[in-house]
Amino acid sequence: MFIKKNVDKWNTYQRSKTDDPDETAERFITLVDDLSYAKTFYPNSKLTRWINGIAAGIYQSIYQNKKEKYNRIFTFWKFELPLLFKKYHRTLLFTFVIFLLFVLIGVFGSIKDESFIRGVLSDGYVDATEDNIAKGDPFGVYKSDNPFTMFVYIAMNNSFVALMMVAGGLCAGVVTLYMMWQNGLMLGCFQYMFFAKGLGLKSVMVIWVHGTLEILAFVIASTAGFIIAQGILFPGTYSRKNSFKTAVKDALKIMIILVPVFIVAAFFESYVTHLMSNTFDKENNIGLPVWGSGIILFLSLSFILWYFVLYPIRLHNKNNALQQNDFNKMTLGQHEVQ
Repeated sequence: MFIKKNVDKWNTYQRSKTDDPDETAERFITLVDDLSYAKTFYPNSKLTRWINGIAAGIYQSIYQNKKEKYNRIFTFWKFELPLLFKKYHRTLLFTFVIFLLFVLIGVFGSIKDESFIRGVLSDGYVDATEDNIAKGDPFGVYKSDNPFTMFVYIAMNNSFVALMMVAGGLCAGVVTLYMMWQNGLMLGCFQYMFFAKGLGLKSVMVIWVHGTLEILAFVIASTAGFIIAQGILFPGTYSRKNSFKTAVKDALKIMIILVPVFIVAAFFESYVTHLMSNTFDKENNIGLPVWGSGIILFLSLSFILWYFVLYPIRLHNKNNALQQNDFNKMTLGQHEVQ
């Protein structure tokens, strides 16, 4: 009877937003009452969690425009983006596992049939790489007469590819999945080619100087594409239109953080990877020390893990604790008034 009496009201509160402050306050007070009743009689029910979610949404809408001592850009990068990403950690895990599977398929295919590598990377690329290895300059492909031109091209190209991965979510994620398949196979074949030539560790120290940020950023871009697909296919309790709009908005916000990541990765590939390729060039071994490459690899991986995984979890837990404390105070105050 409790559900039957209130379910239409809850659906209205969730799906139809209001800009009227008095209406917002009335909705919040009503939800506080309903939530208190639900927590008392149905503490472990999905219904209680649903009402709590609606109330929390209104709570956030009340306080999100509160004046802060920090400027908007600072709060966006420090709080809003990490909290947004925490919301999609499961989607990130799914994307990473699928991409890793595609990479392993590329490695397995290369082990079983060497012609598989040429089919994926093209004869011209494989021949050029093997020729460089024979000359004692295995990573000569990363050398360029004009690093700045290379930097601009790589940054723009990677950003465009990432945008296509995000936009691929509009096709229910099929295009995103296909692009992951292509990039995963290429990465698997590419790495196997160097390991098979006894250059595995050297390739890691050279290629992953920029590849750590670049590859993981593509995984995150694919995650944004799957967020859009999820909003289309699985709207949940929201209307499909509202679910789609929210998913696109969240995906574009995630894309914002990837732009500076791709710029840094392009800088590493154009300048730092160029130096590392000289390190393993037998004729010109003046390049970046191996320990320098190791530091860049460590810092790049640490940044991705911290900003996209660990920090969002920490911030989410801290935010929940503060909200629950404030919510309990407001609930207690409402009961005292009654």
